Amino acid sequence: MEDTIKVLVAEDIEPIRKRYVSILNNASDIVVVADIPTGTQACENVRKYQPDIVLMDIEMETKDAGIRATGTIMNDFPDTKVIILTVYEEDDLIFSAFQLGACDYILKNATNEEITSAVRSAYEGTSPIRPEIASKIRSEFRRIKSYESSFLYMLNLLSSLTPTELDTLYLLSSGHTRKEICHIRCVEMSTVKSQIHHILKKFGMNKISEIIKTEADLKLLESIIHNYR
Repeated sequence: MEDTIKVLVAEDIEPIRKRYVSILNNASDIVVVADIPTGTQACENVRKYQPDIVLMDIEMETKDAGIRATGTIMNDFPDTKVIILTVYEEDDLIFSAFQLGACDYILKNATNEEITSAVRSAYEGTSPIRPEIASKIRSEFRRIKSYESSFLYMLNLLSSLTPTELDTLYLLSSGHTRKEICHIRCVEMSTVKSQIHHILKKFGMNKISEIIKTEADLKLLESIIHNYR
């Protein structure tokens, strides 16, 4: 039948796998084209049968086999829909699967109707964003937004420094003493002190250590110095 939904089931526990096969094959509009116990076989069989939907267990031959298989499948067959099979609804691995392109998840003790409904919704492109996943997505967006804001803030401040001030800040942040900086840059101590004063004033800080606090800050500083040279 033209509208039959082709499903591949990847689950390492055979009784559970066979339960899904039985449930899905009993639906008039669904057919299971393959059922396999590993993530590696899932990738091979998706290539062979090109199913519409994959029911993917997270933990098979390795703890994250299903996650890795999902990434491979979504990369090679982006039109295939992956539904994650899980025991724990709050598992962070579910969110990892969503980041790779999974469209839904169902608990392993889901009812027959929940399983077939999830498959049909995925096929039709109407899978819901569950509250737990939506919450994680919102948190991730907040984290990214916070990072972008802090990055742009740091970039603007660093860009306000002169090339010599940038060099001084980099040397200090790399662990050099003021005396060593005088020797490296062939300048007087008064010059280094004056540059440090201007740097702190521009940043509104009291100590240099308050400016470059992370490895990412230091790499950004290196990049700006490189562009000046």
